[in-house]
Amino acid sequence: MPNSAAKQRKNLYNQTKSLAGKIYNMEHLPRWAVLLIDVFIISCSLLITYTFMHLWNVVDGFSPLNDIYSIFIVFIISVIYLLSFNISSGVIRHSSLHDIIKISLACTLNLFTLLAISYGYYYLNEIKLFYDPSIIFHSIISFLGLILFRFYVKLAFINFTKWFNSENNENILVFGTDEGAVAIANTIKDRNQVFNLKGFINPKNISSKNRILSKKIYTINDVLNNQEIIDSIKSVIFDDEFLKNDEFESLANKLIQKNYKIYHIPLKVFDKNDNSSANEIQSLKIEDLLYREQITIENDEISKRHIDKNILVTGGAGSIGSEIVRKVAQFSPKIIVVVDQAETPLNSLKLELTESFPNQKFVFHLADVSNKYRIEPLFKKYNFSMVYHAAAYKHVPIIEENPTEAINVNIIGSKILADLSNKYKINRFVMVSTDKAVNPTNVMGASKRVAELYVQSLQEKPENTTKFITTRFGNVLGSNGSVIPLFRAQIEKGGPVTVTHEEITRYFMTIPEACELVLQAGTMGHGGEIFVFDMGEPVKIIDLAKKMIKLSGLEPYRDIPIHITGLRSGEKLYEELLSDKSTTLPTYHDKIMCSRDERIPYEVISDKIQKLARASIKRDKVELVLMIKNIVPEFISQNSEFENLD
Repeated sequence: MPNSAAKQRKNLYNQTKSLAGKIYNMEHLPRWAVLLIDVFIISCSLLITYTFMHLWNVVDGFSPLNDIYSIFIVFIISVIYLLSFNISSGVIRHSSLHDIIKISLACTLNLFTLLAISYGYYYLNEIKLFYDPSIIFHSIISFLGLILFRFYVKLAFINFTKWFNSENNENILVFGTDEGAVAIANTIKDRNQVFNLKGFINPKNISSKNRILSKKIYTINDVLNNQEIIDSIKSVIFDDEFLKNDEFESLANKLIQKNYKIYHIPLKVFDKNDNSSANEIQSLKIEDLLYREQITIENDEISKRHIDKNILVTGGAGSIGSEIVRKVAQFSPKIIVVVDQAETPLNSLKLELTESFPNQKFVFHLADVSNKYRIEPLFKKYNFSMVYHAAAYKHVPIIEENPTEAINVNIIGSKILADLSNKYKINRFVMVSTDKAVNPTNVMGASKRVAELYVQSLQEKPENTTKFITTRFGNVLGSNGSVIPLFRAQIEKGGPVTVTHEEITRYFMTIPEACELVLQAGTMGHGGEIFVFDMGEPVKIIDLAKKMIKLSGLEPYRDIPIHITGLRSGEKLYEELLSDKSTTLPTYHDKIMCSRDERIPYEVISDKIQKLARASIKRDKVELVLMIKNIVPEFISQNSEFENLD
């Protein structure tokens, strides 16, 4: 019997949950239904007023003349103000201060209108149409009735949704005690069914017995050191502005170590009266922890270089190239020609850009930059002012196995574009390079270094008018094939997360950040420079993996294993932005340095690349890599089949 009773209780609970689910998923009441309820409240107010006036013997009825006639007039005028202020149009469960203000205005104007009518009638007939206490009492009761109806419906919906979702709700603290923090808290309480608001964190780490919204205020020390709090509260939410604070990364790292989930939300959403603000709550991503101070670029100077000009972007469907296209499009060039050999990404970009920039003219060409006969007609037709060369093969292990393709695209393709820019007297040629070109340990980095040397050499070529500029930076967060999307995918699959070496480090930069600096460097160069970007401090990849696992609400090694796979072919532990033989000069932009690297005369480097091109036809990997090492003597292979060539 006990088991039977328990089963019945469980069935009843499930049925209740099912019914609750149907109620929860219901659309809001139609406007006409809310209007009927509001009219009913007005009617009840009149009845209550009439009854109380008699019971209290305040006045003799509702009017000195005719109670029914007077009540009808009051009713009609009250409903008119109800409709005039659209009081019944709002969604009741999302009522806000804005609705209270509308109701108070409607009731106040309704009262003054009735008083005006009553005293106007008195002026003409020496008798009032309504008793003053009656219409004042009616206005007060109407106001309270309309407000309380909305308040209790909203309160019931909040409590109902909290109960309905209680099994899965996360306990959360709001960081901050200011108005912004209160706005976030109200969003969580009123319009979010995922979290249970448990309190606030005082940013100044000062203990306080005060409460906000009846919730406790905790110190940072409480949250980090009190095990009871750590066990019971799983999440902390910040506003987006604090993510830019210098203290955020340190605090976030400490919270992550204590297994807190971290969320953030933009404060700009709190002027909305719907659910959209609740939907803006986002989990913290590793990119947010690697935030650096916003880069300032000289938009006026960049605009002058692009407005009403013809621009070419190679590799335009890639991570860097596509972002360059988006940023250039903001400066209203006459035409942007986008070249890429990847058909599907190029088509996707075309669909995106034609929607995002309907007034900008784009031309999309499916072409390989190493095919001169496909590329040169573009130079003849469009008379480019700027060329952004972002096309390249970049994946180190793949290129290590296929050096011929690196030569064809990274070296010969760059040579073709640079030669055409020189031939057609393009104003500026900007090449995107990589930190892997510095003291290269793999074919990819070495091929980019050869391209750098050739582009620099053209600057000194007689009768050259083009300014050849090279930009060099490290890994880009979120770019195709980068480590962060890889880790994210591995975590989603349940692991393992694979790291090649426990000590491996890399520099990181966001895609928009990198592209803004490319545009800035393109305007500031006089020709022949290699601009090196300030990448901040290098990041240990295994630490990156651990943080990403913790940000997913999981525990490294326990929930998600981390496997050390060994350095890949051509991979080195530490990337460098400058070679041992180079020096740097500051520029007027604090994020951009100018590298003074050794150069090779045009005739020498041109001859060597021509020999390299002829040799690539035979596709002898060893011979090709040996020739690249001859051009770039600092190219020392690591973890590679070509180590015996050094």
